[in-house]
Amino acid sequence: MKIPLIPFLAANSTVGGQAVIEGVMMRSKNRLAIAVRKPDGEIVVELRPWFSLTDAAILRKPMLRGFPVLLETLVNGIKALNFSAMQAVEEDESGGELTPWHLVMTMIVALGVALGLFVVLPHFLSVGMQWLGLSGDVETLSFNAWDGAFKMLMFVGYIGAISFVPDIRRVFQYHGAEHKVIWAFESGKEVTVAAARSNSRLHPRCGTSFLLFVLAVSILLYTALVPWLLTFYKPEVFLLKHLYIVAVKLLFMIPISCIAYELIRLAGKFSSNVLCRMLCWPGLVLQMMTTKEPDDSQIEVAMAALKCAVSEEGCP
Repeated sequence: MKIPLIPFLAANSTVGGQAVIEGVMMRSKNRLAIAVRKPDGEIVVELRPWFSLTDAAILRKPMLRGFPVLLETLVNGIKALNFSAMQAVEEDESGGELTPWHLVMTMIVALGVALGLFVVLPHFLSVGMQWLGLSGDVETLSFNAWDGAFKMLMFVGYIGAISFVPDIRRVFQYHGAEHKVIWAFESGKEVTVAAARSNSRLHPRCGTSFLLFVLAVSILLYTALVPWLLTFYKPEVFLLKHLYIVAVKLLFMIPISCIAYELIRLAGKFSSNVLCRMLCWPGLVLQMMTTKEPDDSQIEVAMAALKCAVSEEGCP
């Protein structure tokens, strides 16, 4: 399979993607394509419009677009995962696509679990360190240092744990295939399996890197802003104080995601710059865990998704 250079998308055009169950989702501008290999070996591809929350011009402004982009990416990602799950099983085992109500509930649960694991739990583990006499109160540097350390440990530990699950490992292989095909396309040359295979499975614009930027920015902002806010209002009751701080941290996730989004775009745009390469390095190291080397059949699936997403003719 070959993908010629697409005339209406120049070599510097930006595409993005996501690994799904036995497949890859690719996005180009205002549409996405999902390619999945079915149990009988056939590759099924579907082209869809990109669900967007940034139609209003103000929501596309720098430092404002990060959070709505995060939400719309989550919506499109969940829909793509649901489609791939339906295609990756036998026809009579499929339960149908998610209804809008199920989609909303899935998003709420996904966000709740993520915030619970990486915001709430690290905070109260740090409270435990305070009880053990290994940390100061919530406004001290030592408390926030423990909080940041627990965040990183939870994040890396979670990824490390799920990487041992065979089905997740295959998703990580498709993740690697997605990156290799994107690199091949962005080179401006014809995309073939051989051309894609020679590329790195790591990419600076990866969502893994974005999540790492979110954690890093949250650690820095919490360390600076939480003590400052406590100078204005600090509940005397222990439990109320910590619930208040956790609520503030959850609210801060909106500007944190906006800042992280701008950083990841900057790092991807100037990937050859020394400073940007330094910013990208931790995310690339983490991608060693979230991507695995794909086989040729998985690269073919990623290529099918890319071809459908960028071609004027759409999917075959």
